[in-house]
Amino acid sequence: MTLPGLVAANNLSDVVDRERAWDNLGLSISATWEKLQNLDPDASAYMDAVALVEDGYTEPGVQRAINDFVLGCKADGFWTAIKASCILAGAGTLAGALVPLVGTAPTSFNFVPGDYNRKTGLMGNGSTKCLDSNRNNNVDPQNNNHNAVYVSSNATAASAYLGAGGTDTGANTLQVAAGILVATRSRLNAAFQPSIVPGVGSLYGLSRNVSSEYTVRTGSVNLTAAGTSQAPFVGNVLVFARGTSASPAVLTNARLAFYSIGESLDLALLDARVTTLMNAFAAAIP
Repeated sequence: MTLPGLVAANNLSDVVDRERAWDNLGLSISATWEKLQNLDPDASAYMDAVALVEDGYTEPGVQRAINDFVLGCKADGFWTAIKASCILAGAGTLAGALVPLVGTAPTSFNFVPGDYNRKTGLMGNGSTKCLDSNRNNNVDPQNNNHNAVYVSSNATAASAYLGAGGTDTGANTLQVAAGILVATRSRLNAAFQPSIVPGVGSLYGLSRNVSSEYTVRTGSVNLTAAGTSQAPFVGNVLVFARGTSASPAVLTNARLAFYSIGESLDLALLDARVTTLMNAFAAAIP
């Protein structure tokens, strides 16, 4: 390319240097444009909403991780099954972390900025702090639903990580019981309670797609729980607790970095995507 009139004709080295600079700028713009073309619109909308709350964007590495996560969920075929979700990490502030990735924003009860860590998520206190997802447990079909959380650190006492209802008919709960053992309900009033501790740094979730049984995932392992489904309990799904928003029960002091509520999906695939996301946050955030 030539830049007539920009430099004197007898200064050839300046001409060459400037042409190289312009060529390099063109390559940079081209590379940036290619990246922008691969920016997922749902990821972009989420990051814009977080930036609006925080008056600015987070680190490029965090943005790339979020974009890759959404693209990955779509590639794996379960993005549309996620109906209500928050990434409770990555964002610069607690307010940013409560911006929904999908669905309605949760209502926060008593969380304060000191409860939030950008790399590891939000910590409950086991007594007064929880989130109301503002998604009713009965919205998703009786035999087509999932609940999941990413566990950064486990509770120190029996408590609920997520749930709607308790021992009520059609309840959905992710709990830990005495001895900090997994205890779940999927459209049931009786708990499936294997002798296994919830995995730290991985997904704890349940997914049902048939009436006779459902899948539980914890510690990167899938378990099958028998139990005929019941009509779903009517009430919003809580995070860091179970019960109802008017009467949250067995609140937890676990630290959680993600939650998802919606239709049935492959928990192993979701686990892999969320774990990759959290690892990317850990690398990108100072």
